[in-house]
Amino acid sequence: MGYDIERFVGYVNEGLLCCICRDVLEDPLQAPCEHAFCTACIHGWLVHHSNCPEDRQVLDMSVLRPLYRYMKNDLNRLQLHCKNSEHGCEMVCSLESIDRHERECEYGQISCSNAGCPVQIERRNLDGHLTVCEYRSRECPNGCGYTILRVEDAQHNCVAELRTELELLRSEMICRVEEAKHEMESRLDSQRRHMVQKESLLQNEIEELKSQMSRMMSDVRSLMAAERQHRQELEQADLEKRELMELLKGLQKDCRLNNTEGNKKSANFRPLTRLESVKRKPREVTVI
Repeated sequence: MGYDIERFVGYVNEGLLCCICRDVLEDPLQAPCEHAFCTACIHGWLVHHSNCPEDRQVLDMSVLRPLYRYMKNDLNRLQLHCKNSEHGCEMVCSLESIDRHERECEYGQISCSNAGCPVQIERRNLDGHLTVCEYRSRECPNGCGYTILRVEDAQHNCVAELRTELELLRSEMICRVEEAKHEMESRLDSQRRHMVQKESLLQNEIEELKSQMSRMMSDVRSLMAAERQHRQELEQADLEKRELMELLKGLQKDCRLNNTEGNKKSANFRPLTRLESVKRKPREVTVI
């Protein structure tokens, strides 16, 4: 439904009226045939019809569009009275700002904020009503601290109310303890699973390190054995070297002695004649 045309000040263009309800357009939509409607009106119409209510051309929701900008501007500039004018509000404002005014209008009818109170009252009188509303809450005058409504005064029992509140608190506490217990158990289970996984990973790492250590020890033993063998070979080579050096020295000494004796024999040597050598040769053979 649109805005009641009687609320408007001055002339309202025919093009700004809804083709269905004939009131001033509210939240307008426009058909391709340029007829305009209130959104609520055209939605209700298209539930049972499939054409424009003005010229009967085929129409569905998918082709409806917002109002042309110049028409929207003309619509927003229209001046109208507040809907609470019959209660005393004299405000006249543009259609563009009327909703904001009516949400805050002092003459607007609102419900009492006290639970259970059926009174509808003007916003400007709400504070006065709350001070005398029989549904207003107040603290028990007997000192139990319980908040009561005036209509419940005759039925209020401090001891019973406190017991009820105590039972509620106890139930709430039990629920909270159970929730905390379940949460702690869930966290402990999660941490336990995490620790088991961590322990398994650490155990695997330890086994891997042990394996690496074993291989390293085996390599070290092999290197030490190779070093001992190498040292023995060096000692053997050194011993053989010394023996060779001693042998070499002995040979050099023998050579020097042989050279000395050879020199002496050379000094006493006289060349034999051919005849003498021939004569001596058989005798040497006979001796052999």
